[in-house]
Amino acid sequence: MSELAKRSLSGIVLAAALLGILWIGGWAFAALLVVASLILAREYVLLIWKGWPSMPARIAWIVFGLGYIALALWGLWFAREQGFFAALLLFLAVWATDIGAYAFGRTFGGPKIAPRISPSKTWAGLIGAIAATVLVVFAAVSLDAKINAGVDSYPWDWGLYICLWAALACAVLAVLAQTGDFFESWLKRRAGVKDSDNLIPGHGGLFDRVDGLLPIAAIFPILAQIAFPT
Repeated sequence: MSELAKRSLSGIVLAAALLGILWIGGWAFAALLVVASLILAREYVLLIWKGWPSMPARIAWIVFGLGYIALALWGLWFAREQGFFAALLLFLAVWATDIGAYAFGRTFGGPKIAPRISPSKTWAGLIGAIAATVLVVFAAVSLDAKINAGVDSYPWDWGLYICLWAALACAVLAVLAQTGDFFESWLKRRAGVKDSDNLIPGHGGLFDRVDGLLPIAAIFPILAQIAFPT
């Protein structure tokens, strides 16, 4: 099987399983988060162990990373507690970011953002990531309003003020996803490895797949409080 076919098949299987568990929620989603936390912790600690020879530095980065992972997974649990659609939006935003960045980066190329950390990331890709995230989130919210409320609600009906804030929030999500990607790329370069693990055929480790999701999930409760204050 070619690398592309292997990568595509793994992605489809993972996405289908994730959406199923996300829909079920409850104990199934909690179990998924527990398993994910153990895998991510292992991959992260191994990266730090290889990347830093100093024991005090290892301890400091491990404490930081485990806290970062715990905060992100709690953010995912918080999002699912708000409903299936709220959690789904997080994943849609990350997927849109990846697709938009890849499409614009490959099409337009141009200056690199941080070539020493991630040579493939360009400013054009970042613009594509933001544009794709805005479009996908707006489309998802519009479709959800149509399905659940039975009304035609489109971004141009929301008003300029709400649209601008929504677009800004989507831009923040896209930038955060790219930041998470850069963070993991930096850790892998320090460790001298291509992937965090070989757990997923064609994709590497779990950390490689959720590096953009983690910072978004970590900040989601804050964004939710800003958008919907209690």
